Amino acid sequence: MDIISFVVQGRDQALLYGDYSTYQTQLAKRLLSSRKKLGIVTKNRGKFQKKDLITPDDAPIGVEHVHLFILTAERAWAQAMGIKASRSAAQEDIAGRTRSHLISRLNKAAQTASKLVNALSASTSSASANDILEAKSYAALMRGAMFFEKHSWELCIESYSIARIIFSALATAGKGEQFKDLVSDTIDPSLRYAAYQLKTPRTVPIPVIAKRSFPKSEAAIAQEINRLNPVLLAEGEGPSDPNAAAETGPTTITWRSREVPIEDAQISIAWASVAAAKARLAANIAKSHDKQPQQIAAYYDEILTTTQDAVDATKQAIDELKTEGVPQSDTRMQRLQITRTAVNFEMVGWRIGRNRVLTGPRDGGPEEYSIPRRRKAKAVKEGDSADGEKKIRELPASKKSAKLKEKVALYDGSLQNLESIKELPGVAADEELVNRIGSYEKYFSALRCLSIARSHAISGNAVNALALIHRANSLIQDVSPTSSQPSNGHLEQQPLGIEVQSEAFSFLKDLIAGELQRYRALVHMHNLRNAEQQAAHEKAEPPLSERLDTYPRRVNFRNLVELPPKIRPIPAKPIFLDIAWNYIKYPGKSSSQADDPPVAPVAAASAQNDSQEEQPKKKGWFGFGR
Repeated sequence: MDIISFVVQGRDQALLYGDYSTYQTQLAKRLLSSRKKLGIVTKNRGKFQKKDLITPDDAPIGVEHVHLFILTAERAWAQAMGIKASRSAAQEDIAGRTRSHLISRLNKAAQTASKLVNALSASTSSASANDILEAKSYAALMRGAMFFEKHSWELCIESYSIARIIFSALATAGKGEQFKDLVSDTIDPSLRYAAYQLKTPRTVPIPVIAKRSFPKSEAAIAQEINRLNPVLLAEGEGPSDPNAAAETGPTTITWRSREVPIEDAQISIAWASVAAAKARLAANIAKSHDKQPQQIAAYYDEILTTTQDAVDATKQAIDELKTEGVPQSDTRMQRLQITRTAVNFEMVGWRIGRNRVLTGPRDGGPEEYSIPRRRKAKAVKEGDSADGEKKIRELPASKKSAKLKEKVALYDGSLQNLESIKELPGVAADEELVNRIGSYEKYFSALRCLSIARSHAISGNAVNALALIHRANSLIQDVSPTSSQPSNGHLEQQPLGIEVQSEAFSFLKDLIAGELQRYRALVHMHNLRNAEQQAAHEKAEPPLSERLDTYPRRVNFRNLVELPPKIRPIPAKPIFLDIAWNYIKYPGKSSSQADDPPVAPVAAASAQNDSQEEQPKKKGWFGFGR
């Protein structure tokens, strides 16, 4: 029947875009629809008659009857939560008739949920054992909310303990995701607050509180819980019991020679999980031989999850103290701030360690380009030579650049994580730690410059590659030798973290120094080759004076004109030849004919016109006058 799933989905859909009033309105509409399906709704314009909920004696209980019970209880609960939310928003205390009305609504919700349990527990019902257990957990949840508002702390803890343990038992059946939000958002905060009102120490974990407060009178519920998970209510706490592990968890945490007590149970449980995950990580890495970096990096997932849980538990504890009005100068707050710095430093360290594993051997310093995982075995098998030696297939330049891009992204992630450490409380005042983090930043920055330089070299730009390698060399040379930690000789078998060993610094210095000399030689050879090509080009290119009809891209001032000039024919215009025709002496002509050029008829005509008398010119206007 999925009772809890029906409740959680209805709340999530309504509260995602609205409030409790919206949820109440939706429940009223759904309740009317459910009554219509069952045929118990008051007819239109009919006389209202109050009808009680259906009992097993009236009709067999089906899914629609279960929904009718749940919708009725949820409507009363939503009305109570709406009253509480409105008063909380207005910062008003709930007292008098308002508080009485709120408790009355919750009481109705609890009674309706109890009627649902009785209906499903009847012999005529077709509900399974898990359905009945879910109904009992829902009834306990409603009773816990009612007793919480009544300030009946012992009964509140008993009711919420029943609901929490039932949810934990049902989670073993594969329904843990349905109860996760209810447990973390409703049950655990209410249990912690009720235990605080009863003067229960904060060091007692919530699972232990729920186990101790489970009522002995609920034998039927205990029997069903033992059927699903016998560890939850077991008297003897074995090594696999999470509650026993919570009680025997660490009580102190050490950070930079400071040891502070852990006063919150959730932090203790999370820190114990971190220690266990760290041991398993070391064991897995010690067994991992000839494995790819992606496979080794997968071992870090567990410890990253546990450290994140420790960070979340510490933040929640600090927020609770702030809600209670505890000042920053309080001893408890100071201890939690140190704890916060310690757990965050641990989490960031393992993140950086995972990035270092993914970059490859020696933090990605050597220039290696492995074959992709899915085709590695096949390519190596096809590349085996006759003498048994394996040939490594050369990757194209595009894939090499892509792998270098992945390395640069990992280095950027490590640098961002190192920068976040400086923002933690108490780190800025620790000069030795700040210097050590600064040396790590220079180390990863040098590796980043080296990877970018190799990508430039692949694309054929050796000058940019040399400039980046020179930058990497200046960064790694600035690292002081006392800032790194010495190793114990088993570096390959230890999980990588934030600590960079002295051997890694020395190896990177030597590698970058060799790469610097190599690229200096490559750039020098490149310059010589360019000079030869330029000289050959200048030799074959005509001078600038002969290329005035084209715009030069660059001007070579050593090739402006040709000196000394060479004797070459130059073109002449045809009009010069026509004028010279009259003065050329050709063989076979007399000298008189040659010396006396013929008189043009145009000149004779002009002389005849000059000899004629000039006509008198007319004077005055239009020829009249003197």
